[in-house]
Amino acid sequence: MNVHIGAVASEPTQDEARAALALLKQWAESASMAERAALDPAVSKLLTPSQDYPEFSRSYPQDFKVDAAYKEGLPDLQNGPASLIKGAKRQIQHVGISNFRLPIRYHTRDNGDVMLETSVTGTVSLEAGKKGINMSRIMRSFYAHAEKTFSFEVIEAALDDYKSHLESFDARIQMRLSFPMKLQSLRSGLSGYQYYDIALELVERDGVRQKLVHLDYVYSSTCPCSLELSEHARATRGQLATPHSQRSVARISVEIAPDAGCLWFEDLIEMARRAVPTETQVMVKREDEQAFAELNAANPIFVEDAARLFAGELQADPRVGDFRVLASHQESLHSHDAVSLLTEGSTFEQASLDPRLFQSLFHIG
Repeated sequence: MNVHIGAVASEPTQDEARAALALLKQWAESASMAERAALDPAVSKLLTPSQDYPEFSRSYPQDFKVDAAYKEGLPDLQNGPASLIKGAKRQIQHVGISNFRLPIRYHTRDNGDVMLETSVTGTVSLEAGKKGINMSRIMRSFYAHAEKTFSFEVIEAALDDYKSHLESFDARIQMRLSFPMKLQSLRSGLSGYQYYDIALELVERDGVRQKLVHLDYVYSSTCPCSLELSEHARATRGQLATPHSQRSVARISVEIAPDAGCLWFEDLIEMARRAVPTETQVMVKREDEQAFAELNAANPIFVEDAARLFAGELQADPRVGDFRVLASHQESLHSHDAVSLLTEGSTFEQASLDPRLFQSLFHIG
């Protein structure tokens, strides 16, 4: 005899699945351990770890409000006890955040205020017995002052805030920006904006604060030896030859002397330009290109010369305390760079250098 069974739905509905699970749980309440153990493992998983496992909401609670009591009950592992510290219980000199960005208004020497995108790094020291810091407090402290017209005084206010909030003894804020300055071409009368990578830094160590400014200055360097050899070939053999020159970068870092007057961005840039006038150009016509070739020929420099020329300008300005000059001539003759480092005072002295320090002096136009 043939028995005909009606069509069975290939996929149960959600209500059917829920009813089946409820029936399984009801059976499990009176089933023996042996009966439960005999279930298919995939089925038995539905009964563990608890028959009363809660169902969590999967929709975002738009209307949920946080009150003071709820916030007080939130876990805070970063401010937990010293027993939660992993690894060596050692002081950390700097811990914080790097490269959070926001617009900041800056004073300029010549053109009033300018609003510029700024990248901020903020760090504090951490005592050996503390688990960690709340990093968002650094951002909140800074935003509390960021809308004011910018100066080192505003950085100091932000540093005071987050040192107090984080109960730290040392702290540092660094702000990086690209500063525009309009420059005239050498002969054609055109003008265009040159952008300078600048960083401002406020450091507090052992209760003493220092204000530091860092400038990347980009210039052309013509090799004096190559220039003389080229002229020798012309003079003795009538052979046309050209000296090699290359795009070069100096990173000039200065401590602003205590109780000194304002050291404007433009002032530091002009010091660098007086020391090495072969700055790369913005707007160039043929007469400007010829002028630039003549300017390079009038100012050939080795990388050692560059470091000393910059140092001479810095030493002559009473607003400059300790300083450091890093220079990199990115050779067109060699497959390597020529580099130099010169420091004045104890602020920038260091026995060991970052292995990629000079590689960071690469300018992308």
